[in-house]
Amino acid sequence: MQTLSRRKFLVAGGATIASQWASKPLTCQAAAWVDHRSHGPFQCRATFPLANLASVFQDLTAVEKELQRTLAVPPAGQTIDIYIVENEQAHRQLLSQLYPRVPYRRALYVQRAGHGSVYTYRHDQLDVDLRHECTHALLHTNLPMVPLWLDEGLAEYFEMPTSRRAFEHPHLSKLRWNLRFGMVRGIESLEQCQELKDMGGVEYRFAWAWVHFMLHGPLPAHRTLVHYLGDIRRGNPPGQLSARLQTALDHPEQAMIHHFKRWRQ
Repeated sequence: MQTLSRRKFLVAGGATIASQWASKPLTCQAAAWVDHRSHGPFQCRATFPLANLASVFQDLTAVEKELQRTLAVPPAGQTIDIYIVENEQAHRQLLSQLYPRVPYRRALYVQRAGHGSVYTYRHDQLDVDLRHECTHALLHTNLPMVPLWLDEGLAEYFEMPTSRRAFEHPHLSKLRWNLRFGMVRGIESLEQCQELKDMGGVEYRFAWAWVHFMLHGPLPAHRTLVHYLGDIRRGNPPGQLSARLQTALDHPEQAMIHHFKRWRQ
């Protein structure tokens, strides 16, 4: 559920630019936080009681397990801090204090000195935002880089609750209309996106589509994605994922289109 107001603050290749913008350390004033919960690698702090959000945090630990199961991504190698304030006004104020030159985001993932933090506020899409941003955080605790389009595609996929992930993502209906009218974005096109400004709604939709295809389509496509991420984790030059798919499949773009034409619950 991509929006212009909710994106992580990383550039392509996993390199952080938060340190170029931040003027203050990541540590927040302890007196502002009235509740603190630990859920797996996540250290959650809020300016309000967190008891009602227990199921949301359970979802985050479930996402970590799903990344292990579907992508062979190891458990998080370090803690991930989550800061949640009461409302948008308080969120804007917090980010203006910590990162005064960072463009405002409804939910912000920052990686600095190898440590990931997520900043957001209580709103009706909080669970979606946290799954999205924490997917980024979980990936980057283990992988030194992730191509921008793939990083966003994976976060878009895992942002939905488990029961809606495969068949009910909002991208699906729009994607089918795109394909019906011959609009396709190949991975080669997405690989040209080097900055977030290069990623519009169509790019996010097709980044999600390619991830969905690799997770639910032909087994060679899934294996290609897993091996690609494994090489990144081990420090092996991964090359381009598009080239790997061309080797693993005949006409991967046509295979992706066919995948969605027959994808039904």
